[in-house]
Amino acid sequence: MASHRAIHRPGHAPRRSALAWRGRTAAVLYLVSLAAACGFPETGTPVSVPKAEALPAPSDAAPAPDVVPAPAPAAAGTMASGIPLDLDYVDRNSGEYRRFTAFVDSAVRGNPGYAFAAADAALMHRLSGKDRYCELAVSMVEKQVADAEAAIARGDRPEVAGDSYLQVGPMISDLALTLDTCNTMVTAAQRQRWSAYAEQAVWNVWHHVRAHWGMRPEPWTGWATDNPGNNYYYSFLEATLYWALASGNADWMKELREDRVPPLQQYFAQLDGGGSREGTGYGAAHMRLFPWYRLWRDATGQDLAGASSHARDSIDYWIHATVPTRDRFAPIGDQSRNSVPELFDYHRRVVLEARALTEDAQARSAAAWWLGNISVPEMSSGFNLRHGLLPAGGNGEPPASLLHHAEGTGHLFARTGWDKDAMWVAIVAGPYEESHAHQDQGGFTLFAGDWLAVTENIWSHSGIQQGTTVHNVVRFERADASARQCNAPAGDVVVHQCTPTRSTLEVTPGPDGSFSANADLTAAYAGNPALRGWQRRFDFADRTLTVRDRFDLGPGTRAVFQLNVPERPRIEGNQAVAGNLRVRVLEPANATLAVHDWSSVDAQEFRRGWRLDVSGSDTGYVVALSED
Repeated sequence: MASHRAIHRPGHAPRRSALAWRGRTAAVLYLVSLAAACGFPETGTPVSVPKAEALPAPSDAAPAPDVVPAPAPAAAGTMASGIPLDLDYVDRNSGEYRRFTAFVDSAVRGNPGYAFAAADAALMHRLSGKDRYCELAVSMVEKQVADAEAAIARGDRPEVAGDSYLQVGPMISDLALTLDTCNTMVTAAQRQRWSAYAEQAVWNVWHHVRAHWGMRPEPWTGWATDNPGNNYYYSFLEATLYWALASGNADWMKELREDRVPPLQQYFAQLDGGGSREGTGYGAAHMRLFPWYRLWRDATGQDLAGASSHARDSIDYWIHATVPTRDRFAPIGDQSRNSVPELFDYHRRVVLEARALTEDAQARSAAAWWLGNISVPEMSSGFNLRHGLLPAGGNGEPPASLLHHAEGTGHLFARTGWDKDAMWVAIVAGPYEESHAHQDQGGFTLFAGDWLAVTENIWSHSGIQQGTTVHNVVRFERADASARQCNAPAGDVVVHQCTPTRSTLEVTPGPDGSFSANADLTAAYAGNPALRGWQRRFDFADRTLTVRDRFDLGPGTRAVFQLNVPERPRIEGNQAVAGNLRVRVLEPANATLAVHDWSSVDAQEFRRGWRLDVSGSDTGYVVALSED
């Protein structure tokens, strides 16, 4: 599969204008063009997110006495009528409910917050039964459809098709939820137009070669339509299921059941330990997959979350991936939303959703502990408030184990304790196959109070520096720079890691979070003659990480042990000190240490950070890292 180079913010609602109406001319042109093109289709750069301001509770925050009850979940093998959102979990006396109500009421008064969505208003109607919320939702969806009709009439693609249909999920679910919730306020003409638009959008997703808008063919790449491990896939599933349920289209349900759900099940059955092979940045997109599991269960009776351990394991994954100060997480893979991996609403939502899917008491308790102790104790942005309605639980307890090996992703986390002063380490060694993953097989991160050793990617402006040079690995440089190799521009001397490949990691846990782990990273280089083999052993005990490398170099290849650090290293013979980190080179005795200043490469892209390069061996290195 070709690499998709655009930068995206997984799960982030698009910026929308509010409450405008279009004339009927564009709508007529759209319907005429659809008819001329065979009638209805066959069935079958990131921005920063401002934190929400404190919102006062409205005077009418109490629910109406005639709240519509949630529809009963469907029996297994059947199809629900409409969208069966189960909202019994919502505590209408909670602060989360008051904040959400205030956020929606502000939009009703003509002051919608950032990324306010029609789904917010439709959900508020389901919770309160008040018509003003449906009036707002209907007007917003009407604008979405009218804008699409106008774009098509101009010969343009509508917004829903942008960025390879990334936002088709939230946009079509907005429409579907509003149509299902507020059906008495939607006219027959609107229903016909909305249906034509939604049906076309969903059809185009799954038929990318034959995709069209009106009479004009609009084929696209079909990016990730066959990859359940990619964040785009969850958006496609969301649009399809919501539209299938709102429209009552059994063909779309059949498409999901027979063609889309089986590969999803097969894929996540392989991900023991939770997490995502896209890394932690794009792995937050599971916040869209997990609620899809809930809706699918309530609509069909099939419990996909219970079919594998992945959703339950993802609770432990995110707890262990969080550093001891509980404000940041392991920076694995692209970090395009924020290059510094700070916890945000998205991560809170992932764990809230995973907790809602499991009946495992220990997992639910651990989730409650994490949710109550991280730096994001509640949703910080208005557009995430509806997701904060999920219960976080009471105090809870952290996991019993201080180590977590997510074998399905190849990510290992360990710490000396659950206190904020603990030392914590993360290691990557496993499958390398996703476009948002990095050439960091064998890489590690060390943290105690702050970053001690960490990928230079977190200090980059883009957050998508994927090359081996920015990670804590051994850098292999070849003599013949003209030889072709994977993932590399012509003439690059650095030996690149390749995708799809799979490294291995065998872990032996010890007491108090200690461990020994043996990684074989040879496969990551896909038989490149410049490197015949590389094994790396990690030993973590007594707040010291010792790294032992053994490699078999091809002719003319040199090996450099590299360590990226946030502070300038001070070299002292075979040792170096970088901030609170002491680095001791134990082998070879005659090693050469040098400092690389990242700002000298590109001060606009690399805002801070240094790299310590250790050279002088053609067989291996032994390096110990501890606090200074």
